[in-house]
Amino acid sequence: MVIQLKRTAHIVTSARSLPASRSLRRWLKHLFYVSMRSEYFSTQDREQITHAVQQAELGHSGEIQVVIEARLPSHLAYRYTTYNRACQLFAELGVWDTALNSGVLLYLNLCERRVELLFDRGLQQAASQEVWDQICNQMIELIQQEQYLKAIQIGVEQIGKILQYFYAQQSTVTNLNELADEPILL
Repeated sequence: MVIQLKRTAHIVTSARSLPASRSLRRWLKHLFYVSMRSEYFSTQDREQITHAVQQAELGHSGEIQVVIEARLPSHLAYRYTTYNRACQLFAELGVWDTALNSGVLLYLNLCERRVELLFDRGLQQAASQEVWDQICNQMIELIQQEQYLKAIQIGVEQIGKILQYFYAQQSTVTNLNELADEPILL
């Protein structure tokens, strides 16, 4: 499913749908979720993710921002889904504000084990819905097997291939690094 967000971004997700209504159960789950991010992503893992993003961004003007969030902040968990949070971060981090509208946000919520991919309007025709769904499904399968690092690396690599193919004809454009390559851990 592709959902338009103020004509600037689109989202792709293939995880099970969450209820749109407010949920005390979800809020409690996020409130009491204790995540030792270091048990999921060591310093070396974060460096490997950074390297994967750098490699995926070579040779084109597309930008990838990886955000890993242990849980939704308690003041948001009652009324926000991971989709809402990804939309918020897409805007706050300026992923929508790249020169060629070529930003992609890869958002992983550890508490819910959900992946959200948001991409800017410049990438509307970059790939079919099936391709984006396949990326999400591959990542979700690996996350269910608790292979978090591999899931992110594969997701970043696949997004990089889409960006490389889509922006190959624009190779004369200077390859500016507009977004940080390091994953953001929240």
